[in-house]
Amino acid sequence: MIILGINAYHGDSSAAIIQDGKLVAAIEEERIRRIKHWAGLPTESIKFCLKEAGIRFSELQHVAINLNPRVNHLKRLKFILKQRPSLKLVMERLKKLGKTRSLQQALGEAFPEEPLNAQVHHVEHHLAHIASSYLCSPFKDAVNLSVDGFGDFASAAWGMGVDGQMSIDGRVFFPHSLGMFYSALTQYLGFPHYGDEYKVMGLAPYGEPTLLDKMRQIVLLNNDGSFELNLDCFRHHREKVPYVWDNGSPEVGTLFSEGLEALLGPARKKDEPLEQKHRDLARSVQAMYEEAFFHMLAHLHKRYGCDNLTLSGGCAMNSVANGKVRRCSPFKNVYIQSAAGDAGGAIGAALVVDQTIAHHSKPSQTTANATSSRFHMAHAYYGPHFEDAEFAALLDEEEDRLKEEKCTVTEFQKLDNLCRATAQAISEGKVIGWFQGRLEWGPRALGNRSILGDPRRADMKDILNSKIKRRESFRPFAPSILREHVLEWFEEEADVPFMMQVFQVRPEKREVLKATTHVDGSGRLQTVHQDTNPLYYMLIQEFQKLTGVPIVLNTSFNENEPVVCHPREALECFLRTKMDVLVLGSWMVRR
Repeated sequence: MIILGINAYHGDSSAAIIQDGKLVAAIEEERIRRIKHWAGLPTESIKFCLKEAGIRFSELQHVAINLNPRVNHLKRLKFILKQRPSLKLVMERLKKLGKTRSLQQALGEAFPEEPLNAQVHHVEHHLAHIASSYLCSPFKDAVNLSVDGFGDFASAAWGMGVDGQMSIDGRVFFPHSLGMFYSALTQYLGFPHYGDEYKVMGLAPYGEPTLLDKMRQIVLLNNDGSFELNLDCFRHHREKVPYVWDNGSPEVGTLFSEGLEALLGPARKKDEPLEQKHRDLARSVQAMYEEAFFHMLAHLHKRYGCDNLTLSGGCAMNSVANGKVRRCSPFKNVYIQSAAGDAGGAIGAALVVDQTIAHHSKPSQTTANATSSRFHMAHAYYGPHFEDAEFAALLDEEEDRLKEEKCTVTEFQKLDNLCRATAQAISEGKVIGWFQGRLEWGPRALGNRSILGDPRRADMKDILNSKIKRRESFRPFAPSILREHVLEWFEEEADVPFMMQVFQVRPEKREVLKATTHVDGSGRLQTVHQDTNPLYYMLIQEFQKLTGVPIVLNTSFNENEPVVCHPREALECFLRTKMDVLVLGSWMVRR
């Protein structure tokens, strides 16, 4: 049985294909179209997934989307009657619902050469989120929590997974949303673009939570573990906020109201300098998010009595809060899929349909059943891959340009020699573009489309930020560490293959890891396994032999663009920046 899952008409549009309950391929549309967070119908991602599965569009049996316009109608009606929002807001919501309902027609128009024979399934947004994490996790039983902006009129949902059977037992409905809170305050701090929330998370350690009391006037915690927003500080519930989700980069209008500025003062303009008050506000926003997050977790653990937790939704990308789960909540184990946000809903929707069809029942908005054989996502390498012959052809085609840049090109016959040479270059302070294997699924570069550096160099962070990444100086870089060495270098023993948790670096190691230790002593680590990425593991081993450090600095292979997908994009990025070395498969290009 083959099922195509899609996240469409929202940021980070994506597609994934499930065959007999196992993930075959998955990719975000932005990687192919080269537009960050691309929103719309992910036609290019669909084509890639079909190619990887070896089937034609007309051979698809099922298509699943992570939106269901038929759910939560009573809640919608109650909101309209009580809040009386503007007619423009109501019409905008109805327009989006209509677009979702017409998915079958849109797919037919996108693939006119072949008939759509597949059955189209609409899976409730948060059920898809929860499935994307729980049904990919190693847990038999787990508490499952999804938190994001909004999807199908809800911003959070929770329930229990037992033996593969999921339930949703509670939700937080529109207009209340932790994701909306974080996004609105991100805009207030002068970061206007879709997806800029991670900048606030990176800025927060430079401040103090001096405004937490005011944050508590914006987010109100309820006795049942849920939360509400002080709606005087927001616009989204009463008037139309411009959203652009069609065939391009998502754009979101101003979410906060004059009420927020009355509480906090004038918002920072995009180009105004960052002052200490902005750093303190960022820290206060993060502290408020964590307060609400751990308030929920405490109630969920008390309710279900299970020590395993899965997290999903856009807010599950908050790696700082995720890293504190075991310290600040009763949960002992946590799993977060590599694409925890909306992109991951493509996998979740497909898995829900796969499992419910296996039980000969229609997908429900509240429950889904799993078969006894569960898929476990232990790695994120599900995107396009390329052969050495393709790298060789590209380098041959660009021979004249490479000579102009005074580059030398070497092919390594043995991978251990390639890793040894690369590790040597890293130890000498060189910046490496590392392009190997299949593209990662999710926003993080996990050793296949990475820029690598020496974590020991105090100046490496500034070199990368100013000369290659060309981004804000306060944003940190991640350490990739051999799995078995985590406890030697970090204060917690944990497996974090998807770079989704931030832990404290051991105090005595912080001076060693100057480039990857953030200002608060933390690092967003990636644990590297020999069985899931043997080449990257070998490279780090070689670096350890040279330096005694089983860690390399890892950041995404890009320059203010989506992570590179095709080898030509990697070569172009190498040539236009001041990267020292490019490794394409077994080929090494040196400046």
